Amino acid sequence: MGHSLYMELVVVMKCLCKSTTTDSVDDYTRMGATTIYYYLKRFFHTICMTFGERYLRESTPEDVQRLLVENAERGFPGMLGSVDCMQWPWKNCPIDRQGTYRGKEKHSSMVLEALASYDLWFWHAFFGMPGSNKNLNVLAHSPLYDNMIKGVEPP
Repeated sequence: MGHSLYMELVVVMKCLCKSTTTDSVDDYTRMGATTIYYYLKRFFHTICMTFGERYLRESTPEDVQRLLVENAERGFPGMLGSVDCMQWPWKNCPIDRQGTYRGKEKHSSMVLEALASYDLWFWHAFFGMPGSNKNLNVLAHSPLYDNMIKGVEPP
């Protein structure tokens, strides 16, 4: 479309990694917002097609068994992965929600909870809790332990 591959990647990485809006990037890249959205959509589609079959799926009984064996060999018997929560800044938070989503930095944010194995296979993600919540509050609302509380074992 007339843009170099490097410029397309710069725009995508700038928008994703630095949470930059398309309006602030379009001046020095000389791309319209719709073009930038097109490149973002193409990037996400490529990621999903490339890594989707391996990483963007639920765990199977074989995966669970493999993770349990590998973690036991590392000295962590019974562990599937690491749970972590992080504050994600929300630049365009609506004014009526800014108080609820005010995080520890006094800026609007949401909490992302993720569970990953040692090889960075994210097999659980929970996004959207208000930023004022602490990790234990997020775990209490997360669907991660719902089945365990109900007595339903994982596959």
